[in-house]
Amino acid sequence: MEHDIMVIGASAGGVGALQTLVAGLPPGLKASLFIVLHISASQSSVLPQILSRAGPLPALHPAEGALIEQGNIYVAPPDHHLMIEEGHLHLGTGPKEHYVRPSANVLFRSAAHSYGPRVVGVVLTGSGRDGADGLLTIKQHGGVTVIQDPDDAPFPSMPASALAYDHIDYVIPLSNMASVLIRLVCSSL
Repeated sequence: MEHDIMVIGASAGGVGALQTLVAGLPPGLKASLFIVLHISASQSSVLPQILSRAGPLPALHPAEGALIEQGNIYVAPPDHHLMIEEGHLHLGTGPKEHYVRPSANVLFRSAAHSYGPRVVGVVLTGSGRDGADGLLTIKQHGGVTVIQDPDDAPFPSMPASALAYDHIDYVIPLSNMASVLIRLVCSSL
């Protein structure tokens, strides 16, 4: 099965974790990455610039209706949910979920409904429990679930909440995350 849709959620401690993750990815990765990082609605975000400098893949805040291209990193803009439909993206200002917008759960569910078994869902360090319900939906649609080992996360609440559902395929330290994601992409060849 092709694993070319990678959805990633993070919160507290997430900028550093995301930098480490994207630094380990190769140029020309045959997948698209979609990232939700919890930040204040009143802040501007320079996360795309940070991630573009950290690794070889370009990162951007997508526009409403943007087409999905392999090898890009799409970052949810502040105060907007990022949702995936077949071939393109949507931005929304619907209700917060678990007190956050953007929400990893919203991203993960939309990816699972649109791409099913092609989706890899990843939860990194963070406070709260955003992402746990979305990973369950990914698993129910045949996708692969990955979390940062809570013992490795500076803020273990998000990955620990996902682990409590007992549906996680990979529980790994951040230092091994990129190599696992690369294997999942390449295993579809």
